[in-house]
Amino acid sequence: MLLFGVAIISLGSILPSVIEKFDLNKIQAGSLASILPAGILVGSLVFGPIVDRYSYRNLLIICTILIILGIEGVAFSTGLFSLQASFLLIGLGGGVLNGGTNALVADISDENPEKRSANLSFLGVFYGIGALGIPTLIALLSSSFSFQKILQFTGLVILLPVVYFAVLSYPAAKQKQGIPIKAGLAMIKDKHLVMLGLFLFFESAFEGIITNWTTTFLQNKSTIASTDALLILSIYILSLTLTRLILSSLLRRASPINVLLISIGIIFIGMLLLLISNSWIMFILCFIILGIGTASGFPIILGYVGELYKGLRGTAFSLVFFIALVGNTFMNYQMGIIAEKFGINKYPLVLLFCAVFIAFIAVVKLPKIARKKQ
Repeated sequence: MLLFGVAIISLGSILPSVIEKFDLNKIQAGSLASILPAGILVGSLVFGPIVDRYSYRNLLIICTILIILGIEGVAFSTGLFSLQASFLLIGLGGGVLNGGTNALVADISDENPEKRSANLSFLGVFYGIGALGIPTLIALLSSSFSFQKILQFTGLVILLPVVYFAVLSYPAAKQKQGIPIKAGLAMIKDKHLVMLGLFLFFESAFEGIITNWTTTFLQNKSTIASTDALLILSIYILSLTLTRLILSSLLRRASPINVLLISIGIIFIGMLLLLISNSWIMFILCFIILGIGTASGFPIILGYVGELYKGLRGTAFSLVFFIALVGNTFMNYQMGIIAEKFGINKYPLVLLFCAVFIAFIAVVKLPKIARKKQ
């Protein structure tokens, strides 16, 4: 999961340097920005049926190698095509690792199913470490090394997890008789699974818009410098990461649905602050609160998915991750259109739109699903 954090933040961390080195125009840079999530989307869709049929070892090893090849590919690229191919590999490997590690943690939590959401929350902490690690590493080393050198050594370090994945033992494959494509397609008709996926559609969109548009929104404020905007975004990621660490303990004792409803209330407090904030300190407080509020969504919903679909858990995870990433991609695209036509100042309203749907599904639909789980 740490590697997925590295993968998903890699483009944003080095894009300015890549644009400068290869003299890319906005369309060429935009192609890189679209290829990475496209790879993640494909990886998220394909991992589930494969792990249900073959378990985890080979897939985790292969996809970690794909990330290494992608990172080294960026480091040694000579043109746009090789950059595009490299980011596709990073996205594909990262998408599989994201879904696969969540499904694996759900599998190894079967002996203590009441701790499944807590374990998934703890797993999410490592995403935050990876997401914060690459920008920090580049910031610390960029004065002494080029971004290519930093990436070269990063790729070499990632060889260590490959060895670790090779020696672990894994849960047995759930489906011995072929990849469960037909059963996976049948899941599309399951209204409970689709509803869980729709929650993650808006949750992922909410988090993605914050990650991708916060600095642009804040820099539009005359009182916020670009460095301060980046700091506020880092504080949001840190807040989310630390909250997931706390949740990994809290969710072992508290009801997941109650924690989720409280978290959504916290999101609306953060949204209110966002609408009225006009200073650096208020924005910091706002994004600390939003980080706290958004931390529980994925671990708790994935906990429900893991409990309800034990027989085809990987395939179920694939479907909800695919829905979530479609939401992230679609709403970020809509945010771009809205920013172009109506201005970036509409950013809080787009977040509020997502938050309203998150709250509606959580209040109206999730209690029924929680009762079914019990």
